[in-house]
Amino acid sequence: MSSENLENVGWSPRNASERILAALKMHGAETSATLGKKLGITGEAARQQLVRLADQGLVEATSEAKGVGRPKQLWHLTDAAQSRFPDTHANLTTQLLRIIRDQLGEAALDRIITIREAETRACYEAKLADKSDLADRVAALARLRSEEGYMAEWRRQPDGSILFAENHCPICMAATACQGFCRAELEVFRAVLGPSAEIERAEHIVKGGRRCTYVIREKGA
Repeated sequence: MSSENLENVGWSPRNASERILAALKMHGAETSATLGKKLGITGEAARQQLVRLADQGLVEATSEAKGVGRPKQLWHLTDAAQSRFPDTHANLTTQLLRIIRDQLGEAALDRIITIREAETRACYEAKLADKSDLADRVAALARLRSEEGYMAEWRRQPDGSILFAENHCPICMAATACQGFCRAELEVFRAVLGPSAEIERAEHIVKGGRRCTYVIREKGA
């Protein structure tokens, strides 16, 4: 996905530095030359921006040796950079979850998650109602999730499966405090993509992944 389309994943960069942060968020570690190509600028211009961001503690570089020649310098986001992306009032949400669990019990928290799951499912199903093809449904789901701040994208893989990726989790702190949210979201995906789809979570932000990814296949394919 090009930087020019980043507004489609729920975050609109205002300047070159933010475009670089967004590109690293979307694509993971990159060289300055590759970032320059994605952003439509020279590799040197990208490197200068990266150095400024490194001085702010937002990116850092590591060396990767492959074959002969000089090692590649790969740039990636630091933990401090994550605050630049939507967090959906994370601290307040986490506090409320703790209060519900402590004062009302685990069953009450499970009930809330179940209600949220049902409401989300109903919303998505209504918006995907006119989509019969699996790829069309995945594309529509990616748009919906991006509108909610998940920076979602999808693509066909060589084996015919679909890779659905969410490059940001705006409810990460809540999901870390209560992983029932992650379970519920996976069940929502299974429901709205239909009985013909098989979905397997491959990467998980809460478990240390850079992003959440799901491999989607037609049953029997």
